[in-house]
Amino acid sequence: MAVLNTILRALLCGTLGLMALLRGACGAEAPTEYQVKAVFVYNFSHFVEWPPQGFTAPNAPFIIGILGNDPFGVRLDEAVHGEQIDQHPLLVRRFRSIGEVGDCQILYIDRSESAQLQQILAALDHRSTLTVSELDGSSERGVMIQFTTENNRIRLRINVESARAAGLTISSKLLRPAEIVGTRIGN
Repeated sequence: MAVLNTILRALLCGTLGLMALLRGACGAEAPTEYQVKAVFVYNFSHFVEWPPQGFTAPNAPFIIGILGNDPFGVRLDEAVHGEQIDQHPLLVRRFRSIGEVGDCQILYIDRSESAQLQQILAALDHRSTLTVSELDGSSERGVMIQFTTENNRIRLRINVESARAAGLTISSKLLRPAEIVGTRIGN
């Protein structure tokens, strides 16, 4: 339990440090829900391992995509500005449809795409793309990381099966504080 608390504190400190930077850029008010979620999405890039074939070149950009409406505004761009994962510069791209999504390491699927969720996940099958959403029940339907809110706190529900099927390895540091779920058949 002490180790888990230490890991949670380290993750929280990193998240809080980035939130402080965002707060400085946005004034003295407390961070918004989507500032916090933007920092989480950015931090996922540090706690997930992608296979080498997940990038078209050794220095190809690390793409964080947003599919559908963009709840983050500039917050996600601010969180990744100037950052790199290994030699991959982080970039944010916005997509209106799954057909526009090319190489993408993380894909945030907005609530506006609820009706198309199964088609989106089917189109991403066999790609090394970490899927993230806040759609209710999305983790049980195959999304890899789902944001939930409990007692005004953001929590994570992680579908490890879906991540493994995509060739991704999620760090135990991210798994320990999360709720682990499986995919329900027939969804």
